[in-house]
Amino acid sequence: MRALAGVLLLASSMAAYAAESAYTKVDFEKDCREVETDELGGTWICRGYGGYEIRFAEGDLRQSAFYGHVGPWYEKGAFETFTGFNHAGDTVEWRLEAGVPVAAIRRWFVSSGTDDKGDPLPEVQVLVISKVGQKDEGEACVVGYVEATANKDANVLARKVADEEARDFACRYSEPMWHGNRRNTGIQPTSYFEDKAGVE
Repeated sequence: MRALAGVLLLASSMAAYAAESAYTKVDFEKDCREVETDELGGTWICRGYGGYEIRFAEGDLRQSAFYGHVGPWYEKGAFETFTGFNHAGDTVEWRLEAGVPVAAIRRWFVSSGTDDKGDPLPEVQVLVISKVGQKDEGEACVVGYVEATANKDANVLARKVADEEARDFACRYSEPMWHGNRRNTGIQPTSYFEDKAGVE
């Protein structure tokens, strides 16, 4: 009986911290405030989940997003995106542990170039999994990628990556990886962090 009680207690504890999902939509006109803009784009702060905001940026038809509380590295310069022209979907899935968002999943639409006639090819959809910055840490970044157009259960796989990797991911030092099948290997992520310039 004592062993059974221990198993039940462990199961109860694990259930209490099991990740759950909450969803928000970003209405750019209503939910975002402008920080600065120029002819190529700009930066905005958007409403997220609870007190966890979204730092959104656009430049040269490419977009970047960081979630939650960010450290001083962000103000020094930070941008994570894809080499091809792209834009983010308006729905964000937040993965919660005990009510606290620890990861965000968002669908991105990435240009795959043009065909032999110069006509645009269909956009590739990628689920981008990001670590949500916490107040006491300020670490936020992309954790991994799932090509949604190549995986039948892409959302399930993205949640698995979020739940298993986001919390302990070393932002700006660990390299985010692709997970699952890939059909469009020409779609490549790119990132820039000014505080890492020249650091191997």
